[in-house]
Amino acid sequence: MNPNDIIIKPIISEKSTGLMEQQKYVFKVAKDANKLIIMQALKELFNVTPEKVNIINVRGKNRRLRYKVGKRTAWKKAIVTLSVGDKIEIFEGQ
Repeated sequence: MNPNDIIIKPIISEKSTGLMEQQKYVFKVAKDANKLIIMQALKELFNVTPEKVNIINVRGKNRRLRYKVGKRTAWKKAIVTLSVGDKIEIFEGQ
């Protein structure tokens, strides 16, 4: 798989910006990606050395639109802990 297909997009929220102080970054990743594949993709894309990767499967929520009930799609989230001194510039706004 291409590293751009594995790491879909960064998740920027109030909670994830608070985690950046602890060298933790949050990404939306492909559903079939595992921890080793995510670590390799981060090495190739951002030239950083991840120490640890935690994966969370986010379930799709039920949503109602007028009289019909639908469901959002499920997705996978990865919280990546980087080694001391590494940082990803995409989160810094550059």
